[in-house]
Amino acid sequence: MKLSNIKEILPTLDNVEFQLADGTFVPKHFHVTEVGIVTKHFIDCGGTIRNEKVVNFQLWNANDFEHRLKPTKLLNIIKLSEEKLDIQDAEIEVEYQSETIGKYNLDFNGNHFVLKNKQTACLASDACGIPAEKQKVELSELNSAYCSPNSDCC
Repeated sequence: MKLSNIKEILPTLDNVEFQLADGTFVPKHFHVTEVGIVTKHFIDCGGTIRNEKVVNFQLWNANDFEHRLKPTKLLNIIKLSEEKLDIQDAEIEVEYQSETIGKYNLDFNGNHFVLKNKQTACLASDACGIPAEKQKVELSELNSAYCSPNSDCC
């Protein structure tokens, strides 16, 4: 989800809620403690130099159990970060504390925001010696005539 998407969605909501991939919700008293732009400049294992930029939201829970972040407040935080940090429209990455700081992609299911688990991947699989994945075939899809008693395959 891009920053422009969340800015379109927020005015339509009564409450801001985030759900984790396992179905649990971020506690309703969360804070957005950071909105910023994160730039990653790196070289992949194939030697390609890459630049990535994401808009970063950090969610945090405090002991103020009555706190509720309203959509207009989050929209104001986003607008301030755009003005002060010159943030452009980019994909959103959300940081949220579990056992360690997790990084998530952001989606919306029509009711609330969903933190989607991120995965690592090789960006240069053609250059680093990873064998191509073999095609998986269901045995039930194979033509049984190949191994029938009269097929000479046995």
